[in-house]
Amino acid sequence: MLHRIARLAIAAPRLTVSVAALAMVVAAVFGIPVANSLSPTGFEDPASESAIATRMLADRFGQGDQQLVFVVSSPDGADSTAARRTGTAIVDELHRSPHVANVTSAWTVPPAAATQLVSRDGRSGLIVAGITGGERDAPNYANTLSEQILRNHDAVTVQTGGPAMVNAGITQQTQKDLLLMESIAIPLSFLVLVWVFGGLLAAALPVMVAVMAIAGALAVLRLITFTTDVSIFALNLSTAMGLALAIDYTLLIISRYRDELADGAGRDEALERTMVTAGRTVLFSATTVALSMAALILFPMHFLKSLAYAGVATVTFAASVAVVVTPAAIVVLGTRLDALDVRRLLRRSPPVPRPVDQQFWYRSTRFVMRHAVSIGLAVVTLLVLLGVPFLGVKWGFPDDRVLPSSASPHQVGNQLRTGFDADPATSVSVVIPDADGLGPQDIARYAADLSRVPGITAVSTPMGTFVSGVQTGPPSAATGEAQGSMFLTASSTAPLFSSSSETQLDQIHALAGPGGRNVDITGTAQTNRDTVNAIMSRLPMVLGVIAVISLLLLFMLTGSVFLPLKALVLNVLSLSAAFGAMVWIFQDGHLCGLGTTATGTLVTNMPVVLFCIAFGLSMDYEVFLVSRIREFWLASERTRAAADESVALGVAHTGRVITAAALVMSISFAALTAAHVSFMRMFGLGLTLAILVDATLVRTVLVPAFMHLMGRWSWWAPAPLVWLHKHIGITHGEPASPAPKHRWVPAQRRDSEEVQ
Repeated sequence: MLHRIARLAIAAPRLTVSVAALAMVVAAVFGIPVANSLSPTGFEDPASESAIATRMLADRFGQGDQQLVFVVSSPDGADSTAARRTGTAIVDELHRSPHVANVTSAWTVPPAAATQLVSRDGRSGLIVAGITGGERDAPNYANTLSEQILRNHDAVTVQTGGPAMVNAGITQQTQKDLLLMESIAIPLSFLVLVWVFGGLLAAALPVMVAVMAIAGALAVLRLITFTTDVSIFALNLSTAMGLALAIDYTLLIISRYRDELADGAGRDEALERTMVTAGRTVLFSATTVALSMAALILFPMHFLKSLAYAGVATVTFAASVAVVVTPAAIVVLGTRLDALDVRRLLRRSPPVPRPVDQQFWYRSTRFVMRHAVSIGLAVVTLLVLLGVPFLGVKWGFPDDRVLPSSASPHQVGNQLRTGFDADPATSVSVVIPDADGLGPQDIARYAADLSRVPGITAVSTPMGTFVSGVQTGPPSAATGEAQGSMFLTASSTAPLFSSSSETQLDQIHALAGPGGRNVDITGTAQTNRDTVNAIMSRLPMVLGVIAVISLLLLFMLTGSVFLPLKALVLNVLSLSAAFGAMVWIFQDGHLCGLGTTATGTLVTNMPVVLFCIAFGLSMDYEVFLVSRIREFWLASERTRAAADESVALGVAHTGRVITAAALVMSISFAALTAAHVSFMRMFGLGLTLAILVDATLVRTVLVPAFMHLMGRWSWWAPAPLVWLHKHIGITHGEPASPAPKHRWVPAQRRDSEEVQ
């Protein structure tokens, strides 16, 4: 197939490029509007107890899908005429909206209930509205209402927050961050490419491939939105991965093409040889990355599923465009591929080719292999120490603090946490799906037991409010009965994601339901618990799938038993530094959390996403390196010395490519650290560290050290697996008689002419 693609590029290069460009335009026109159809949520398990209870609150009790909170503040107090006039006016306007299911405010509820909606200093009052529209539309409705209501309130201060505004803010901020990321990543990447590729035209080629890949991925995402929800964060991932992988794959193809030309092959022969070697590596690598990303589909959260859709689509298009468009573009450019080499302006004299054994990558690899034990142990120890903070990881659900501290939802969240006795975020709702036949005494008994749980300050029921087991007030607007069901609301002082919050949930679950009936619990604390359980229960299966896929694919490539196992262990080890850094910076707040608000937790979904993506990209570089080492091994005398020489030559021929690719890829992901949504900043830093550690310490130090210690055993497999590899392994395109440059000879007998 790759040979035919090469022949097509040689026979009809302009037609190939033109058709690809036209397809890109169509995909872009169709795909770019996808931003308007994406959701900022999807972090929870839709089949969990909390999700079921939340849907019941919305469907049966009209509580709305998401909360919109207004804080009305006045220096004269919440009871002042100005504050009351503003508060009631906002309530009236909310009631007129078709997207508001219910409204509760400090000025429209009974005095006993109003005390929980007024701040401790008496200056601020709350308005809590339930917004309909589901995860996709509720944030948009809330944002529109907020803009309408905040127009004219000069006498008092009005701020908006709550989950609906948090999600609206995430959507708006993500779209802005995407433009910022592109404005940073693309120019910097192009500058690196100019230096690596030399010619301006050659440097522009990977950018063109990236644009095509991103356009195709966006078109796929829009198609998916017609059938299911897709997270808006898929946009960030598509852009970053599209740019990074397109550059990786194009760089590998062009570098190999230039190597073949340097060996004396004609342009057509060099291109065909490039496609059946580097092209095969690109497709094999893309398959590994795509399958690692596809494992995210096994999780129930549509946030993770969305990133799987985006990752698989982006990798597929990046690899497809690279192997189809790049060879055609090479033919179209011809000798102009190396034109406009700006590096010549900085050189005093033309570069003098050096023998391979005098180049940095060859010499450094030989040095590592001479000191394999000491250097290998030092690097392993360093990576383990960097990963130690991850042992103290604590999981949390994203709230208003993922937004900048200047954002209104974040400021409202701070006021609710510190200035009010009742914070809606810490409250617990208990839904009784089947309340038929329950008497008032059953509900009262359950509410009294619930109110005695440590940290529960009050329980509101349709019969009244209970405090410490005693009924103290009339029915509350925060409760209800409908369609044979009932719900209660328990106000809690337990800090979210703390041990006291977890203990409180355990004690609530331990209570016998009213009349022996089942109850479903929801609230941020329960949602976080359900999310963590959903991930942790499926994580062994996902990791197992990724491990098996990686082992099988690398076995198909190498025919070895040890090399796939080595890759698995080293990839996990390289990720330890990234995971440790995430905990140390973003959970514990060191380095000022890099401008984010440290909450003492990590967003549960992000380490999973980081692992799947970074693991796939690590395999990307593993395939780049090992496939080239294998070429030299197959062309060698298969001795212990030949094994070391194959490693040194493989690193020498790919070290510069892998380093350049890692640098450009790290720029793409480092641009995510400019995001103002904190967990995207964490995601960008984690991937950047994982890529840099993998491309430097792992690929250029640990891999040579390990393969030196293993020697010829690196390529060993038992007889049955040798037979299996002959039948299913990747062997097509292996050189039967390698060019002089690729033939192994003892180092002391090589001269400059042989190795250039």
